[in-house]
Amino acid sequence: MTIEQLRNFYHARPFRPFIMHLADGRQLAVGHPEFLATAPGGRTVTVYQLDETSTVVDLLQVTDLEIKSNSTKSGPRKKS
Repeated sequence: MTIEQLRNFYHARPFRPFIMHLADGRQLAVGHPEFLATAPGGRTVTVYQLDETSTVVDLLQVTDLEIKSNSTKSGPRKKS
C-alpha cells in the first residue's frame, strides 16, 4: 500500500468510512477523516478509535482498503 492510495480514500468527498486490512489479519476501521494521522515521512499512519485507543500501522502491512457498506449485507469490496 502506498500513501497515495490511502490518500485517495482519505480525501474522497464525501468521505466514506473504510476498513484497512492488515497482513496479520487484523482490520482497522477509519470512521472519520480526523481518526487518521500520517507520519511526515508517509510510511506509517496512526488510526484512532472512538474509545481513544490508537494503532500505528506501517503501510507496507496494509493489504487492502475496503469502503464500509451502509447495509448489513456483505457486498463486493472495493480494491485499492
